[in-house]
Amino acid sequence: MDLIPLPHRMERAEGFFELGDGFGIEAGPGTEGTARWLRATLGAATGLALPPKKGDEYDVLHLSVRPGLDAEEYRLVVAPHGVHVQGGSPAGVFWGAQTMLQLLGPDAFRRAPLPGRTWRLPLTEIRDSPRFRWRGVMLDVARHFMPKDGVLRYLDLLAAHKLNVFHFHLTDDQGWRVEIRKYPRLTEVGSWRARTKFGHRASPLWEEKPHGGHYTQDDIREIVAYAAERHITVVPEIDVPGHSQAAIAAYPELGNTDVVDTTALSVWDTWGINPNVLAPTDNTLRFYEGVFEEVLELFPSEFIHVGGDECLKDQWRQSPTAQERIRELGLRDEDELQAWFIGHFDSWLTARGRRLIGWDEILEGGLAKGAAVSSWRGYAGGVAAARAGHDVVMCPEQQVYLDHRQDAGADEPVPIGYVRTLEDVYRFEPVPAELTPDEARHVLGTQANLWTEVMEDRARVDYQAFPRLAAFAEVAWSGLPAPAERDFAGFERRLAAHYGRLDAMGVAYRPPTGPRPWQRRPGVPGRPIDGPPPNR
Repeated sequence: MDLIPLPHRMERAEGFFELGDGFGIEAGPGTEGTARWLRATLGAATGLALPPKKGDEYDVLHLSVRPGLDAEEYRLVVAPHGVHVQGGSPAGVFWGAQTMLQLLGPDAFRRAPLPGRTWRLPLTEIRDSPRFRWRGVMLDVARHFMPKDGVLRYLDLLAAHKLNVFHFHLTDDQGWRVEIRKYPRLTEVGSWRARTKFGHRASPLWEEKPHGGHYTQDDIREIVAYAAERHITVVPEIDVPGHSQAAIAAYPELGNTDVVDTTALSVWDTWGINPNVLAPTDNTLRFYEGVFEEVLELFPSEFIHVGGDECLKDQWRQSPTAQERIRELGLRDEDELQAWFIGHFDSWLTARGRRLIGWDEILEGGLAKGAAVSSWRGYAGGVAAARAGHDVVMCPEQQVYLDHRQDAGADEPVPIGYVRTLEDVYRFEPVPAELTPDEARHVLGTQANLWTEVMEDRARVDYQAFPRLAAFAEVAWSGLPAPAERDFAGFERRLAAHYGRLDAMGVAYRPPTGPRPWQRRPGVPGRPIDGPPPNR
């Protein structure tokens, strides 16, 4: 039973239960969504109708919510005459059904049945529950746009690995990807750039054609609903006050007009940290309140991500308007001005029953009371936030930025950052050892990030994500021992079977032997960093 992520407890018995033409589903209250999902996915792969059945019949999959189990906990029992999936909530039932799908073999992940295939489950009992409540993946669709069907496909991939948070990076200097009806130029102007840097920002190569796209509000509603059916929460990110050139290109009054001619700005076509940041004015605050009003209608998530990272302060230092605001508010410097800016939206979101989360730079200048932190520049920001009583999602770039290269070989496409091998990701520990038990309770979980500057399409995203995302999923779900004690050899053995599942789902993962010829990008420069990454 080569399951990924590794369940907490498994007991195997001799024999199998075979799924025949009469196999059906008894869906108890709260499990109707999982039954519908199984009829669509397992039904497509097997050709079985999976009709509704009653519990006193043979050849039944019994789905039920059971009191006494934790919300995402499940119990899967395959007995000689039927199958039981029990969960502490509908989400627990769904994760149990995902495990059952893995037990059926890789062909259960296909979209049409193969001729002559028989379907059987090993007689077994599995009890399982996740380590963390936040098991996330961030996908950047601002640098390279991923059409809606690709996003829906990624939600399926997350669900297959029991990952339950989709951090949707929707805006940046290089593109604005979500329709805001109050401000149509955000997508009319801000969603397209004239050309795109190919490779690292120091590369001399350009793709000389327009790039862009955006999601309509109905697209977003579809994505959110599709995710919810798979018990995945979509957390949107709208970047403020940095990473905002696309918005300024659409609405020049948002920028520091007393420092630069913002009417001359276009959507940025290269990579790096951009100096054109939002002006700290009442007009900017009102504008983004209008943006967030529509965002809240589209995304029911508890958390709303506001970015807050890499906001260069040079324009604020030069801006009479910004300096007057610092004096007016009695602030010490530009860092506190950014903290005031973030604090405004923390209060605004709190008043509407939501919570703000941002990258760890929002700690600089003081952090709003209710805010949570995505700790990306290593562990230090997360440690500081947890000790100050703030909730934390651990996503240190040196460990789980999957856009970083996964091997030092010369054939790795557009190599970025430190080498982070499959084993490195498997040995990643989200909770820093220096936290006390009370402080560690503020670690909501962990997240792997996929920044797409050098990932021009979904095949490149697949290559960077997999198989490392499978290792990350096990770190996030399973109660693994300390990093040095983890059975990586055992994981590799299970992964050999998991490759078959990825093949069936059409995932263009990196093979263990290295990139296939069409996965390479010869002559496209990256920015590799040698040596081990700092572990702090």
